[in-house]
Amino acid sequence: MNSKRGEDRPRENIVGTADGQAMVGGAGAESGAGRQSLNCCVRVTAVQVRKAIWGVAMVMCVCSSWAGSTQLAKLTFKQYDAPFTLTWFATTWNCLFFPLYYIGHLCKSPERQTPKQRFRECCRFFGDDGLTTKVFFTKVAPFGLLWIMTNYLYLQALRKINSTDVSALFCCNKAFVFLLSWIVLRDRFMGVRIVAAILAIAGIVMLTYADGFHSHSVIGITLVVASASASALYKVLFKLVLGSAKFGEAALFLTIVGGANLVFMSFVPVILYFTHVEYFTSIADLPWAYLCGVAGLLLAFNILVNFGIAITYPTLISLGIVLSVPVNAMVDLYTCDIHFNTVRLIAVFIICLGFLMLLLPEDWDQCLIELSTKLRKREQPVEPAETANSSGLNWTRRARTSMSTFSH
Repeated sequence: MNSKRGEDRPRENIVGTADGQAMVGGAGAESGAGRQSLNCCVRVTAVQVRKAIWGVAMVMCVCSSWAGSTQLAKLTFKQYDAPFTLTWFATTWNCLFFPLYYIGHLCKSPERQTPKQRFRECCRFFGDDGLTTKVFFTKVAPFGLLWIMTNYLYLQALRKINSTDVSALFCCNKAFVFLLSWIVLRDRFMGVRIVAAILAIAGIVMLTYADGFHSHSVIGITLVVASASASALYKVLFKLVLGSAKFGEAALFLTIVGGANLVFMSFVPVILYFTHVEYFTSIADLPWAYLCGVAGLLLAFNILVNFGIAITYPTLISLGIVLSVPVNAMVDLYTCDIHFNTVRLIAVFIICLGFLMLLLPEDWDQCLIELSTKLRKREQPVEPAETANSSGLNWTRRARTSMSTFSH
């Protein structure tokens, strides 16, 4: 917002200067307009460059956190095969969202509120009455269950198939979000996104075929597709029921999800322990480094995804997710956990291509038309300058050109 305001003010000054230039014809005014336009361009370019640099850093962080959590979870299961306990443990770390957000609020906001004041203000997101018992069980608890289901199915899939296939198949959630938004939210129909959804489905079928439709791989692929579907359902229902949330509201919501998981779901790991489904001999024998590593990386990933748009473009954040696929592929290739045949390579490429196509903006076709129009105008030959007899006309044309250039 600040950069936009700063951009509008110099533009008004430049147009005014160009007007005066056309009326008076002073050379000093022309040079002043040129300096102001140059300062404006430098300022706008600096903002864009800074945002792009943050974007590159964000892509690397998102890719590293997502790929790192996937690989660490795979290593954790070799020592402690407990996908639900790991899901419960990692979801509990969501309780840190609002405290971390409040620390950022104290550092950045000029109006510093107490934690209680900030909490009450963010609670308005749930309605005029705030966070009531009815609101919790109707608007928060279902999303907490979807959150746990998404992560649990993803971790279960990691036990069946390799990390590369899991991370690639999970990218299909973007296509499922579009299909559900089109059906439920009545979002705009886009042919390119339908093509992307078809590519995602084709990639799923090809990836299943790559292993010869063995029961082990089919179960793993089914689990990760179900995880992607639960993730898409979470996003679409959140927009339908709660709408769009600000940073503080999103942090509070995720903190409540983590707290509810700690209070209401702790009995499940206890039952799994006593039934020897997810059993460990002693607490000291648990791979705490891996468990905390997975939980910490998932927390970092969710922080970057939810709050990264404050410093960079959302498309770059999504790009970090799809780049985790080749990173996981390199790790799997190094650890000999995967065999790359032609069908698998094509399937992964098709899924990633569909994911990238879904990142196109809604007005991408209009942008292409405008770009081609500008390119055609540049290719047109420039008319020769008029003779000295029409110097007054030339002066007026130059003034009009400078005005039109700065006003766009």
